[in-house]
Amino acid sequence: MPNIKSAKKRVIVNAKKTEQNKAIRSAFKTEIKKVEALIKENKLEEAKAALPAAFKVIDSAATKNIIHTNNAAHKKSKLAKKISDAAVSAPVAEPAPAEVKAEEVKAEEVKAEEPAAEVKEEKPVKKTTRKTAAKKAEEKAE
Repeated sequence: MPNIKSAKKRVIVNAKKTEQNKAIRSAFKTEIKKVEALIKENKLEEAKAALPAAFKVIDSAATKNIIHTNNAAHKKSKLAKKISDAAVSAPVAEPAPAEVKAEEVKAEEVKAEEPAAEVKEEKPVKKTTRKTAAKKAEEKAE
Protein backbone atom coordinates (compact mmCIF):
# COMPACT_ATOMS: atom_id res chain seq x y z
CA MET A 1 0.00 0.00 0.00
CA PRO A 2 1.42 3.42 -0.91
CA ASN A 3 2.40 5.90 1.77
CA ILE A 4 2.40 9.12 -0.29
CA LYS A 5 -0.90 10.95 -0.61
CA SER A 6 -0.77 11.32 -4.40
CA ALA A 7 0.08 7.62 -4.81
CA LYS A 8 -2.91 6.71 -2.62
CA LYS A 9 -5.13 8.86 -4.81
CA ARG A 10 -3.79 7.21 -7.96
CA VAL A 11 -4.70 3.77 -6.58
CA ILE A 12 -8.27 4.92 -5.92
CA VAL A 13 -8.64 6.68 -9.31
CA ASN A 14 -7.18 3.71 -11.17
CA ALA A 15 -9.64 1.36 -9.47
CA LYS A 16 -12.57 3.61 -10.49
CA LYS A 17 -11.34 3.92 -14.08
CA THR A 18 -10.85 0.16 -14.30
CA GLU A 19 -14.47 -0.40 -13.30
CA GLN A 20 -15.70 2.18 -15.82
CA ASN A 21 -13.61 0.64 -18.58
CA LYS A 22 -14.92 -2.84 -17.73
CA ALA A 23 -18.50 -1.59 -18.08
CA ILE A 24 -17.77 0.01 -21.46
CA ARG A 25 -15.89 -3.06 -22.72
CA SER A 26 -18.73 -5.31 -21.56
CA ALA A 27 -21.35 -3.21 -23.38
CA PHE A 28 -19.13 -3.21 -26.45
CA LYS A 29 -18.85 -7.00 -26.49
CA THR A 30 -22.56 -7.45 -25.74
CA GLU A 31 -23.63 -5.33 -28.73
CA ILE A 32 -21.38 -7.33 -31.06
CA LYS A 33 -22.77 -10.60 -29.69
CA LYS A 34 -26.35 -9.38 -30.18
CA VAL A 35 -25.77 -8.62 -33.85
CA GLU A 36 -23.93 -11.91 -34.41
CA ALA A 37 -26.75 -13.85 -32.71
CA LEU A 38 -29.33 -12.18 -34.97
CA ILE A 39 -27.24 -13.12 -38.01
CA LYS A 40 -27.05 -16.77 -36.87
CA GLU A 41 -30.83 -16.84 -36.44
CA ASN A 42 -31.22 -15.46 -40.00
CA LYS A 43 -32.99 -12.35 -38.73
CA LEU A 44 -31.15 -10.13 -41.18
CA GLU A 45 -33.55 -7.18 -41.05
CA GLU A 46 -33.26 -7.03 -37.26
CA ALA A 47 -29.47 -7.41 -37.51
CA LYS A 48 -29.31 -4.51 -39.97
CA ALA A 49 -31.43 -2.44 -37.57
CA ALA A 50 -29.14 -3.31 -34.63
CA LEU A 51 -25.98 -2.51 -36.59
CA PRO A 52 -26.01 1.30 -36.04
CA ALA A 53 -26.34 0.80 -32.28
CA ALA A 54 -23.38 -1.58 -32.33
CA PHE A 55 -21.35 0.87 -34.42
CA LYS A 56 -22.15 3.63 -31.93
CA VAL A 57 -20.92 1.57 -28.99
CA ILE A 58 -17.78 0.51 -30.88
CA ASP A 59 -17.00 4.11 -31.81
CA SER A 60 -17.54 5.35 -28.26
CA ALA A 61 -15.17 2.65 -26.94
CA ALA A 62 -12.58 3.76 -29.49
CA THR A 63 -12.91 7.45 -28.58
CA LYS A 64 -12.48 6.57 -24.89
CA ASN A 65 -9.32 4.59 -25.76
CA ILE A 66 -10.79 1.33 -24.50
CA ILE A 67 -9.87 -0.17 -27.87
CA HIS A 68 -7.64 1.15 -30.63
CA THR A 69 -9.30 3.02 -33.49
CA ASN A 70 -8.01 0.51 -36.04
CA ASN A 71 -9.43 -2.31 -33.93
CA ALA A 72 -12.79 -0.52 -33.91
CA ALA A 73 -12.72 -0.13 -37.68
CA HIS A 74 -11.83 -3.81 -38.05
CA LYS A 75 -14.72 -4.90 -35.82
CA LYS A 76 -17.20 -2.65 -37.64
CA SER A 77 -16.17 -3.89 -41.07
CA LYS A 78 -16.25 -7.50 -39.86
CA LEU A 79 -19.84 -7.09 -38.61
CA ALA A 80 -20.97 -5.38 -41.81
CA LYS A 81 -19.33 -8.13 -43.89
CA LYS A 82 -21.04 -10.85 -41.86
CA ILE A 83 -24.42 -9.26 -42.52
CA SER A 84 -23.78 -8.82 -46.24
CA ASP A 85 -22.46 -12.39 -46.56
CA ALA A 86 -25.50 -13.72 -44.72
CA ALA A 87 -27.80 -11.70 -47.00
CA VAL A 88 -26.13 -13.16 -50.10
CA SER A 89 -26.16 -16.75 -48.85
CA ALA A 90 -29.70 -16.54 -47.43
CA PRO A 91 -32.25 -18.45 -49.48
CA VAL A 92 -34.45 -16.10 -51.48
CA ALA A 93 -38.12 -17.01 -51.50
CA GLU A 94 -39.38 -16.86 -55.08
CA PRO A 95 -42.84 -15.33 -55.50
CA ALA A 96 -45.66 -17.49 -56.82
CA PRO A 97 -46.30 -17.26 -60.61
CA ALA A 98 -49.62 -15.41 -60.05
CA GLU A 99 -47.79 -12.72 -58.06
CA VAL A 100 -45.17 -12.31 -60.78
CA LYS A 101 -47.82 -11.80 -63.45
CA ALA A 102 -49.65 -9.26 -61.30
CA GLU A 103 -46.42 -7.31 -60.77
CA GLU A 104 -45.65 -7.34 -64.52
CA VAL A 105 -49.13 -6.02 -65.34
CA LYS A 106 -48.75 -3.24 -62.76
CA ALA A 107 -45.37 -2.29 -64.17
CA GLU A 108 -46.78 -2.10 -67.70
CA GLU A 109 -49.67 0.08 -66.50
CA VAL A 110 -47.26 2.48 -64.80
CA LYS A 111 -45.12 2.71 -67.94
CA ALA A 112 -48.19 3.44 -70.05
CA GLU A 113 -49.34 6.24 -67.72
CA GLU A 114 -45.97 8.04 -67.51
CA PRO A 115 -45.30 10.65 -70.23
CA ALA A 116 -42.08 10.31 -72.15
CA ALA A 117 -39.24 12.00 -70.30
CA GLU A 118 -37.43 14.76 -72.14
CA VAL A 119 -33.82 14.06 -72.94
CA LYS A 120 -31.46 16.72 -71.65
CA GLU A 121 -28.19 17.31 -73.39
CA GLU A 122 -25.26 17.37 -71.07
CA LYS A 123 -22.74 20.15 -71.42
CA PRO A 124 -19.15 19.03 -71.77
CA VAL A 125 -17.18 19.41 -68.57
CA LYS A 126 -14.24 21.78 -68.79
CA LYS A 127 -10.97 20.38 -67.62
CA THR A 128 -9.15 22.67 -65.27
CA THR A 129 -5.42 22.32 -65.13
CA ARG A 130 -2.89 24.14 -63.09
CA LYS A 131 -0.69 26.53 -64.94
CA THR A 132 2.92 26.43 -64.01
CA ALA A 133 4.93 29.59 -63.63
CA ALA A 134 6.66 28.88 -66.95
CA LYS A 135 3.37 28.66 -68.85
CA LYS A 136 2.13 31.88 -67.26
CA ALA A 137 5.32 33.64 -68.30
CA GLU A 138 4.90 32.38 -71.88
CA GLU A 139 1.34 33.68 -72.05
CA LYS A 140 2.40 37.10 -70.80
CA ALA A 141 5.20 37.22 -73.36
CA GLU A 142 2.79 36.54 -76.21
